[in-house]
Parts: sequence; C-alpha cells; structure tokens
Amino acid sequence: MSRSYTGFGGQPRPGPAIPSPNIWNWPEIYEIENQAQDADGALWSALQEQTGGWAGLDVVDVGCGDGFHLPRFAGDMSTVTGFAGGASTVTGVEPHPPLVERARRRCAGDDRITVHEAGAESLPLPDASADVVHARTAYFFGPGCEPGLAEAQRVLRPGGVLAVVDLDFTSRPYGNWLRAELPRYDPPAVDRFFARHGFALRRVVATWRFERRSDLEEVLRIEFSKRTARRAIDDVAGLTIRVGYRVHTRRRPAGLVLP
Repeated sequence: MSRSYTGFGGQPRPGPAIPSPNIWNWPEIYEIENQAQDADGALWSALQEQTGGWAGLDVVDVGCGDGFHLPRFAGDMSTVTGFAGGASTVTGVEPHPPLVERARRRCAGDDRITVHEAGAESLPLPDASADVVHARTAYFFGPGCEPGLAEAQRVLRPGGVLAVVDLDFTSRPYGNWLRAELPRYDPPAVDRFFARHGFALRRVVATWRFERRSDLEEVLRIEFSKRTARRAIDDVAGLTIRVGYRVHTRRRPAGLVLP
C-alpha cells in the first residue's frame, strides 16, 4: 500500500490514519499497479532472505490496503527464489474502511487470513503473537513512526522479525520522480533513523512490468502530480520501470539481553 509522503523529515502527521490518495481514490488502478510490481520476484526474494521466511509461521501485514499481498504470504510462491512455503496464519491490518472490505472480499474462503480495521499505532493483536510483521510502503516513514515501531515490537514473539519495505529515493529513475515531487524528503536522514533503531538495510531494484502502455501511464498519474507524471511518462519508453526499494529488517531478541 502506498500513500502520501506529507509529514516526512521528522514532522509526524496527526490523526488516526495517513491518507493514501492513490489506493484510496483509485483502487482499481492501484490493483493494476500491484500486479505490475516486482514482476521478476526480486523484492519477494530479498524479503524471504532477510526475514528467514515465513513457512508455517504467523504473519501480520500492517497497512495491507485491499489485501493484495495477503494471499501471497499464505500461498505458494514457487517462482520466488528460496521460497519455502506459506504462512500458518496471515493477519492484515488496515485503517481505511473501504479497503478493509475489499481485502475481506479478496480473502474470503481462506480461513488462514483475517483482516482488521485498525492503525499501526494500535494493533488489535495480543502480545508476542506474530513471527513476522511486514509493512510495505505503509506508515513506517522514518522520524515520527516510533509508536508504530513499539507496537510491532509488542506483537512480535522473541526471535520474530519486523520488515519495513519502502521506496528508495536514491534509485533511478523512480527515485528521481519522487525527489522532484518531494524535495524536502531527506533519504540519508531516514536511513540514519532506521539504523539508530537497530535495523539492517538491503537495497533492491525491482521491475514493474505492464501489459499495456495505457496502464503504465494511468499508474504514474495516480502516483504523482500532473507535472511529475508527465515527466515520468516521457522518461519511460516501453512497458517496464526499474524501481528501487529499501528493505529494513529488525529481529526481536530471542533471549535475555544484558546491558
């Protein structure tokens, strides 16, 4: 789930949920974007490697949007390098009610998947109930997300992993368009924030692949302002876009940690 980046740079946004204009306003176009993303499985493979996998484990997807990734955590991804199997349970958490309903419809019939209407700062889950907490382009933007980090830590079991996946503003060409849209965003400051909070960092370049040029252009129009979208459309000659991601991971200690 993507979202508006307003509030970056240590300026927390008030309110129960940070708006995600793309998926909130154009969920059908965002579905096309989700289908195009990570066409070669590079991001899923990196996530598998960095977390150690989730086969037979309990997964929570924070900011799950309309649930696109929930069946993937639960199901077989045999085309992804190193994939060992699906989760035992998958819990989606999403604050926007229309997206919650879409996610529940998507996952209806799979009793391993549950979707809750809630925010990252107040997860409706017991302490130490999850093995993997995943958030992809949702909530964890750097300074200001400390309450969500604390909640993720609370629900993780000892040895569990929090995985925060976000866009890489330093990776061309998508990062160029992001920086044009958000000139106040400070990529090194965000990296330093996660490092201070004990996260490892892995950068991944994934491919977005579209079936039709019109789909690619529509996706860029919901992700950027008119001016930046025009620039992005002019920059892309074909049906693919190379998009950089940051994969931040932090494991909860499994035993006693001495000072």
